[in-house]
Amino acid sequence: MTPRQSAPDDDNPAGATASVRTRRIREFARDVLGFEEFRPGQEAAMQAVVSGRDTLAVLPSGAGKTAVYQVAGQLLDGPVVIVSPLIALQRDQVERLAEIEDRAGRAAQLNSTLSAGDQREVLESLQDGTVRFVFLAPEQLTKPEVVDAISEAKPALFVVDEAHCVSAWGHDFRPDYLRLGGVIEQLGHPTVLALTATAAPPVRAEIVERLEMRDPEVVVAGFDRPEIRLEVDHYADAHGKEQGVLDRVLAEIGEGRGPGIVYSATRRGTEEIATQLADRGLRARYYHAGLNKGDREDTQRAWMEDELDVVVATTAFGMGIDKPDTRFVIHAEPADSLDSYYQEIGRAGRDGRPALALLVYRQEDLGVRRFFAAGIPPEEELKQVAGLVQAAAAAGIEDGVDVKALREETGRAATPLARDLNLLEQVAAVVLDDDGTAHPAPEGPPPAEAAEAARELAEQHERMDQSRVEMMRGYAETRDCRRQFLLGYFGEQLDEPCGNCDNCESGTAYEDAGPAEDTPFAVGTPVEHSEWGAGAVMRLEDDRLVVLFDEVGYKTLGLAAVTENDLLRARTP
Repeated sequence: MTPRQSAPDDDNPAGATASVRTRRIREFARDVLGFEEFRPGQEAAMQAVVSGRDTLAVLPSGAGKTAVYQVAGQLLDGPVVIVSPLIALQRDQVERLAEIEDRAGRAAQLNSTLSAGDQREVLESLQDGTVRFVFLAPEQLTKPEVVDAISEAKPALFVVDEAHCVSAWGHDFRPDYLRLGGVIEQLGHPTVLALTATAAPPVRAEIVERLEMRDPEVVVAGFDRPEIRLEVDHYADAHGKEQGVLDRVLAEIGEGRGPGIVYSATRRGTEEIATQLADRGLRARYYHAGLNKGDREDTQRAWMEDELDVVVATTAFGMGIDKPDTRFVIHAEPADSLDSYYQEIGRAGRDGRPALALLVYRQEDLGVRRFFAAGIPPEEELKQVAGLVQAAAAAGIEDGVDVKALREETGRAATPLARDLNLLEQVAAVVLDDDGTAHPAPEGPPPAEAAEAARELAEQHERMDQSRVEMMRGYAETRDCRRQFLLGYFGEQLDEPCGNCDNCESGTAYEDAGPAEDTPFAVGTPVEHSEWGAGAVMRLEDDRLVVLFDEVGYKTLGLAAVTENDLLRARTP
């Protein structure tokens, strides 16, 4: 349900005039959260949500995304449901809300660590108004009894935190997020707020589509984090690069510019780097998904309590890591995309003080990312899975086919099988129940057609992923201003070199710097290419432009070749 619509008054912000909403938003933010002023995008998102409009807010790391639902949720008529992917992240937000519970209302978690009785108590408290904010993982919403109980509570606001997880283009894709759109409809479509710190245009579009958002307000604050210095150190061989990582960490800590995070692409890499740093006297630990839960939690606790100089981690040390005084983030290998890179370096300098984002780069390391980006299932494999689902239905098995049965029948591992089912679901060939059981979609295509469509979709995903790896290479190897390059990836044009990256310091960023000559292709212009189809201009330089194509991803084109050969034409969006 949407918030009540009645005569404008102070008790009904959704029906109130804009001036009344603004006054109440600012009063609550000031009196309860202590805000002297809003950060870019915050108030616009709050205004949209409080007026009852679905909202996608893309706000930089450290820009106070949680304040949007804390304020807006307080001013709406009903409880707030927040989908958050990590229990640790949920716990952190509940603890923060507990500090203002007397004004904002009680918050609670609903997750697998609670007993059945405690889970029932949370849901009952949500229904009777004792709990105003409930945090849960998307897996909880696969349980019909949970959805039914939340529906009875009549939530006013449904928040999807880390919303890029809903997108197959996103760098933290989570299949359970795919079903949130259906859950939102089951709840009567309360106002939806999707939050993320980084979302390139195709990710934004898929978030809106997957969550079935209605005429959403899209608030995109500036992506620039000018306090973060951007650098890339280049190495020709593996040994030199490994030593380079150690030297830079030791230098940063030695100069008192710690603590910091080092990201490595592999578990083995985290262990080796952390061990060598510890041997050199630093308080260093490694962190990856292969460690047991207790060790991971203890490392995270030690990090937050200033007991460590550096954590060396895979991206498993990611969402929910909010330590404002982190002074550096060093990547021992390139990230899989600039989306991921921006998210990861955004953990530095959240206190607004100077910080460093360094990529230690060897060109050969991109091969690892290209390998991870590759992976198209064979068409016969997809056809087999679709055929088994349809055969079960034809045999009168009304409960559908569960993943365990499919694994036994196909002899395939759980992860690739889940990928196949997700692809088939996206092409409307199968329907996955809350528990993952598969049914054929009503009026869905036959297995052969479904397999062909699913493979084409997988190929499209791979083209996009590979193009993003190439943009990561472009960032590492550019002689232009790195901040201009990074912001351009997200469609934000920075007119002048930033002055706070290594290329600006060396002077190469100022060679031929300046706006492009007259061109019909300004940033944001929808364009059409004869081979690559529809796209939009993302970045414009003096002699080239970057276009994000719907089907093939990012392409860098020489401006002279484009104009001389009429390669692009402007189109009506």
